[in-house]
Amino acid sequence: MGTISLTGLRVRGYHGVLEHERATGQTFLVDLELDLDIDQAAATDDVAATVNYAEVAAVVENIITGPPVNLIETLAVTMADSILTEFSRITSVRVTVNKPQAPIPADFANVAVTVSRDRIAAGR
Repeated sequence: MGTISLTGLRVRGYHGVLEHERATGQTFLVDLELDLDIDQAAATDDVAATVNYAEVAAVVENIITGPPVNLIETLAVTMADSILTEFSRITSVRVTVNKPQAPIPADFANVAVTVSRDRIAAGR
C-alpha cells in the first residue's frame, strides 16, 4: 500500500452561503491523500498500474468550478465520493477543502473541512 498526496490544488469557485461569495468567487485550496496499492506500479514503472493524479485533479477542478453549493462540507464529500467512484484503484481518500478567504470578521489564516472515505465502508 502507498499514499499519493496532492496538496495545494488552487481552483476558483463560487461557493458559499453569502450572496457576495457566489457573485465574486474565491480561491479554494484542496489537499488530497489517495491510498492504493502501488506495488505493481513500482515494479513495472507503468502509469497504467497506478492512478494518474492529473486525472484526479481534473475531477476536483470540475467539482469546484461546477454548480455552486453553500458549504465546503458539501464540496469535500462530493469530491471524496467522486474520486472513489471514478478511480477503482483507490481504496480510501482523505480530502481537505481550504477556504482561506472565508467571510469571517476576525484575523485568521484558513478555514478547512476534512473528510475521509473508504471504499469498503462505502460499499464500493
